[in-house]
Amino acid sequence: MTAATFRALHHGRAAGDPLVLPGPWDAASARALADAGFPALATPSAGIAASLGYEDGSTPPDEMFAAVTRIVRAVSVPVSADVESGYGLAPSELVGRLLEAGVVGCNLEDSEGHGTLKDPQRHADWLAEVRAEAGDALFINARVDTFLVGMGDLADAVHRARLYVAAGADCVYPLLAPIEVLPALREGIVGPLNMAAGPSRESVAELGRQGATRITFGPGMQRYATKAIGDLAAALRA
Repeated sequence: MTAATFRALHHGRAAGDPLVLPGPWDAASARALADAGFPALATPSAGIAASLGYEDGSTPPDEMFAAVTRIVRAVSVPVSADVESGYGLAPSELVGRLLEAGVVGCNLEDSEGHGTLKDPQRHADWLAEVRAEAGDALFINARVDTFLVGMGDLADAVHRARLYVAAGADCVYPLLAPIEVLPALREGIVGPLNMAAGPSRESVAELGRQGATRITFGPGMQRYATKAIGDLAAALRA
């Protein structure tokens, strides 16, 4: 599947029928999710970090790209990669490494070190450079961190989202936005809207009802799997 085909999955969707993209953290989990019949996958940077023994946000870029490459190689469905804030790479190098890894899309966040929001206009200008380098070869999901590290200001989130869409983002992702503000986000933002769900059918269904176009899970699936292994280990130990 090309980026154009992947992009098309986000459009023309019926109300309440969001695109659901599970989050693999290694080749084995990617195969399990692809075998379940999902049309595409979206890697979580925090889940991959945990699988490699790093804290979220501290994975060396070479290791992150290597992990993403292994996931892409393991499945026949397209993969979008969370590459955090781009690891300080120039747009040309970032795009080159993403395409070399074989992905069709990427997440790019607007905070530094998960602690400080970037200036929205400067970030929009940077996204425009990434778009210019990628052309149509990558689907860009622009993460908005207003609700993660900012003050949770709805107007700020909408302002940032609009700037990023104007800069060429295909989708915006207001991470940790409360579900009660989702209708207002949906009304204020043109184009696909990504929301994060918990690893349950009920969470996915509710987000779809409230207007989410696309649903991902962050590190939720990796943490769910780790807990399941921990529970099994405890039972065996007992």
